[in-house]
Amino acid sequence: MSEMSFEQMLEESIKTIRNGEVVEGTVIDVKPEEIVLNIGYKADGIITRNEYTNEPNVDLTTVVKVGDEMEAKVVKINDGEGQVLLSYKRLAAEKGSERLKEAFENEEVLTAKVSQVLNGGVCVNVDETRVFIPASLVSDTYEKDLNKFKDQEIKFVITEFDPRHRRIIGNRKKLLVAKKAELQKELLDKLAVGDVIEGTVKNVTDFGAFIDLGGVDGLLHISEMSWGRVENPKKIFKVGDSVKVFVKDINGTKIALSKKFEDENPWKDADQKFAVGTVISGKVARMTDFGAFVEIAPGVDALLHVSQISKDHVEKPADVLSVGQEIEAKIVDFNEADHKISLSVKALLDDSEDTEE
Repeated sequence: MSEMSFEQMLEESIKTIRNGEVVEGTVIDVKPEEIVLNIGYKADGIITRNEYTNEPNVDLTTVVKVGDEMEAKVVKINDGEGQVLLSYKRLAAEKGSERLKEAFENEEVLTAKVSQVLNGGVCVNVDETRVFIPASLVSDTYEKDLNKFKDQEIKFVITEFDPRHRRIIGNRKKLLVAKKAELQKELLDKLAVGDVIEGTVKNVTDFGAFIDLGGVDGLLHISEMSWGRVENPKKIFKVGDSVKVFVKDINGTKIALSKKFEDENPWKDADQKFAVGTVISGKVARMTDFGAFVEIAPGVDALLHVSQISKDHVEKPADVLSVGQEIEAKIVDFNEADHKISLSVKALLDDSEDTEE
């Protein structure tokens, strides 16, 4: 056997590496944009910023230091300058993919920061592996602006895992729906008709307002907002308002709410307040061909028939009255059972003439 030269023995003592191989090394130098590793090879290994993380503009001196032990994946044995190009993020992504596979199979709840907002959803990174959460799965309600989630930590589950086609789908909505169902059950178990409860206005529509009661929504219909007439709920409530309501009805998971508290009922003691013969002031609320309805108290409208508007003949109320006009009239009929009150301006005029005589 021929003797080996010193160069041959040195070469023999140095390990060989291949593209795709995972190597271990010690950090011997670190700059903001690259890490240098001693990997026990004839050349040092280099991890550039782009091969360390998907996060932009990271200063590598803040994440590793000289003497740290690291694992990385060989990308290219010679980067053109005699050094070995390594990737930390590709190895992390492979491990992350395995981590996500386990999370998918076990339906594990994950937490990660939203790194990117796209038109169709948001992205998070789990161990350098990208997870896409479509806009429809970001929340249990429609989110017009997803930018509010940027850099926010969110919880989600993996509902689709296909790394071969780079399709890993996260779902936050599933957790929110499950949490809401849990809160809803807890609330419904202890809620009863007649209970007074504080809530927060969540949404306002033309027909009412949805009130968040602490995990479950109740509907405050426009007809239950006040004893008085409500023309437009949006003029009374805005999102975020705190409101005191009581439970009017519970039908399964549907909760009907009301603000028409009985102690505020304008028909309470109405036989005394609106007794026949009482002269009262009111505001014309609306008109028909046969008369005008006058609001004489919040929630109480009285009819001023066209024949009782004046001693003179009136063809239709709009000829002499206008909506919003303040008038004075006499109560000539009171029907408490049907909540009906009749007014007469003519009777008031007759009384005035009798007094003058």
